[in-house]
Amino acid sequence: MKPDMDVLNQDNIVEFIGSIFDRRGSEEYLGEPVTMGEHMLQGATIAESEGQPEEIIVGALLHDIGHFTGEFGTFMMNDTEDRHHEDAGAVLLEKFFPKVITDCCRYHVAAKRYLCATQPEYFGHLSEASIHSLNLQGGPMTQDEVTEFKKNPNLREIIAVRYLDEAGKQAGMKTPDFWHFAPLVQKLVDKHIGTN
Repeated sequence: MKPDMDVLNQDNIVEFIGSIFDRRGSEEYLGEPVTMGEHMLQGATIAESEGQPEEIIVGALLHDIGHFTGEFGTFMMNDTEDRHHEDAGAVLLEKFFPKVITDCCRYHVAAKRYLCATQPEYFGHLSEASIHSLNLQGGPMTQDEVTEFKKNPNLREIIAVRYLDEAGKQAGMKTPDFWHFAPLVQKLVDKHIGTN
């Protein structure tokens, strides 16, 4: 599904995202023991339970939304090319959310590459599917890429969401549904649009 960006606005974007969770959240997150919706809800739930900032909770909730909004579908274990779901998601979010949220989506893949380059033990925490996608996404960053990535002013939040990405793959974990988080999502939309 490719959304019609012209009909999305401050008043319906949260409902639209919620409808994605409702309609497509039960789709298999290939290679993982959770569905796509469960994965994103787990990350947000963990962040909320830890008392993390609102931007990190929402960043974790929406970081993989591009799997649903991209033209090329979701990741498959037999993929031989990267589908760039992080870019598809960021395109949807950037009009409605603060840059920190968009960056958490756009750079959560880069954050995996960064952590694999700067903290070699991180690789040991990756699932089989995450290792496969890492190989398609360019593998660990080079030193030049690390230096450039460190310049992002939202680096701390991006890394926090990356850790939540890996944590949100627990079979059987109970979470609230998207609508539990919807008021917070709307709050950040209103705050962002109100400042533009």
